[in-house]
Amino acid sequence: MRSGRVPGCLDSRLRGRAGHPGPRPGRRGAGRVAAAGGGVTADQGGVPADVRLARAWLSRAVEPGSVAMWQFVTEAGPVVAAAALRAGRAPRAVQALVGARAQEDVSLDDLARVQRSGGRLVVPEDDEWPAAALHCLTLTATQPQADVGGRPLDRTRVLVPPLALWVRGDRPLDDLVDRSVALVGSRASTAYGEHVAAELAHGLGERGWTTVSGGAFGIDAAAHRGSLAAGAPTVVVLACGVDRAYPSGHSALFTRVLDDGLLVSEWPPGCAPLRHRFLVRNRLIAALTRGTVVVEAAARSGAQATAHRARDLGRSVMAVPGPVTSAMSVGCHQLLRDTERGARLVTSAAEVVETVGRVGEGLTAPAD
Repeated sequence: MRSGRVPGCLDSRLRGRAGHPGPRPGRRGAGRVAAAGGGVTADQGGVPADVRLARAWLSRAVEPGSVAMWQFVTEAGPVVAAAALRAGRAPRAVQALVGARAQEDVSLDDLARVQRSGGRLVVPEDDEWPAAALHCLTLTATQPQADVGGRPLDRTRVLVPPLALWVRGDRPLDDLVDRSVALVGSRASTAYGEHVAAELAHGLGERGWTTVSGGAFGIDAAAHRGSLAAGAPTVVVLACGVDRAYPSGHSALFTRVLDDGLLVSEWPPGCAPLRHRFLVRNRLIAALTRGTVVVEAAARSGAQATAHRARDLGRSVMAVPGPVTSAMSVGCHQLLRDTERGARLVTSAAEVVETVGRVGEGLTAPAD
């Protein structure tokens, strides 16, 4: 990946040479930076400071979900791409995505802010970047993505890799999501749904699997708590900055998650949880995991959207059946009724592992 120098404002804020210092000694905290005296230095991860700084700027200047922007940054390199956007020299379609934000630069403040909260910016050049998990997004981003009517998909439905990920927590991101399952469902969950979600997450944790969800009320929270009860790590993928607890009622839960898990977001510190960002975020939950389990979902819900993203990415999709009289199980039953691309019915953690594990491993015994 080209790393070049950023002219103008970005370049003037760099201090010294930010080159590759040699072999990368370790992976834990590889994305941390040292921000002092207005300068950024290369960290132990061996990633040049100008690369990390450019990706920090891009993560705020551009809303995620644009294939054109991802392709531009991939082909030009993050440093050259950031310089072109700031100078107004990028292709018109890409430049329009940045707009007036081309003249704004708080990247150093963002990096310092996330570091103060115990976090870091993880970039594709880092060792802990989950390249294997996100490869499915890379494959889909290189293919034409159009609606049935031939119209381009909006950013809430586009399957494209993130430019960078803001992370809080000490565990390496790629290790934690290597064996992971997404548990998603309705915010307006029932006692049945919360019980099942907690039991599934607990059972997955006992089997060495990480639970990934969105940190919302209802099924998400039950899944995170079930994983924590098993002493297993869990990952919260947020639609806002990792320094914000959203919903605010989950600040204590997120503190517990950070003991052995991670908070992850595409948006830099301080960003608000805007409505469209939840739909954009769903593709990450689907891509980072080996499969998605929908525990409860209404006829139209974000949980169903996550399941559709997982299915489009070639991931396993599973659903938990519920009472036929429950509005919160309609979405699950619709997924199960899809005869062509339907979800697999699961009722226990063992059945989930049998679905997402390696062939011949974790097979469940027949029911008595």
